[in-house]
Amino acid sequence: MFVSKEDLGSAIYGYQVEQITEGDDDLVLQAINAAIEEVGGYLAGNSLYDVAKIFATTGANRNALILTHTVTIAKWYIVELCNADIIYEQAKERYDRAVSWLTKLSKGTVTLGGLPTIPIATGETETDTFGYGSRVKFIHDN
Repeated sequence: MFVSKEDLGSAIYGYQVEQITEGDDDLVLQAINAAIEEVGGYLAGNSLYDVAKIFATTGANRNALILTHTVTIAKWYIVELCNADIIYEQAKERYDRAVSWLTKLSKGTVTLGGLPTIPIATGETETDTFGYGSRVKFIHDN
């Protein structure tokens, strides 16, 4: 899995996760999966990045920036459950900042090298990203 429970330690203390989720690892996995889906949605937004390949990477091969934003968003989903010893506004501000950056990435305002990309189709053997052309002319036969 791209993000593990241990990765959350870079954004939220383990005792806080335990206290908020009352030790329910399913809630942690739900937050992580929701974060992966959300970040994946932004990455897929501009059809440039190979989302499946990005989230299939593990360990040191993961992109550090995508991992950090995914962990931040997972933290937000956990914090939503409760406000136990957590500065809510700080978590919200970091979540908003991550979403803002991901929106820029999806629009192509910023780019991120090193991520797997989907090759842009060319020629007749592959489907182009954008279609163009005109309709066949309609002729009335009287």
